[in-house]
Amino acid sequence: MEISLKKKIAIVTGATGQLGRVIIKTLASCGADIAVHYFKSKEKAEELVKQIIDLYSVRAIAVQADITDENSVYLMRDKIKKDLGDPDIVVNNAVIQYNWVSVLEQDLKDFQSQFDSCVKHNVLMAKAFIPAMMAKEKNGGRFIGINTECSYLCNANSSAYASAKRGMDGLYKTLAKEVGKYNITVNQVAPGWTISDRDRINQTEIAPKYSKNVPLNRRGTDQEIANAVLFLASELSSFVSGVCIPVCGGTVML
Repeated sequence: MEISLKKKIAIVTGATGQLGRVIIKTLASCGADIAVHYFKSKEKAEELVKQIIDLYSVRAIAVQADITDENSVYLMRDKIKKDLGDPDIVVNNAVIQYNWVSVLEQDLKDFQSQFDSCVKHNVLMAKAFIPAMMAKEKNGGRFIGINTECSYLCNANSSAYASAKRGMDGLYKTLAKEVGKYNITVNQVAPGWTISDRDRINQTEIAPKYSKNVPLNRRGTDQEIANAVLFLASELSSFVSGVCIPVCGGTVML
């Protein structure tokens, strides 16, 4: 079975990050034209655009935006529409990093930053891109978010991140019910602690303390996460909406 995204346009936020790069290449390898979002990493974004054009002969552009700012997101939308067309696939991968400490020690600014990147980010992307999906003659589209196993585990020192991602989950489930009649699916992928190129370079793939609590007894890879995103972006998931798929080796079971 061949998974084809030919004639589809995708936007991936946080595309220059460790996971974002793999998601971008996976979608492009199946024929999707790609808008590579970045915030500050312009050179990485432009390099990624060149790579996927050379490797997969797709159309691709780099687009800058602050995903927590309404005007910035709308300007990005307008550039993508002008240069590529209206996206069929939206993958919200960007997140703001913060310090992991106890609830009592956590700075209130950290809770706000996580809300902005996990909830507000997704609201703005929905407002910017879903109306064009609804306006298509036959409707249809894919709206995909990257959640986390942390939102289900609620481990110590994860309060800002876990609470924001739980808010994201509520947003996605509500949105799925609101736009389903337009043949638009709304889903999430919840990775565990994922092996990325940074681990491969630093030789830190093996983590026995973490893996002993994973039923599959290992960490997942960035490609395994990207494969789940690809499934949700493709026609294989045409009757799947409102779900969050844990890709964490069984650590979280829904």
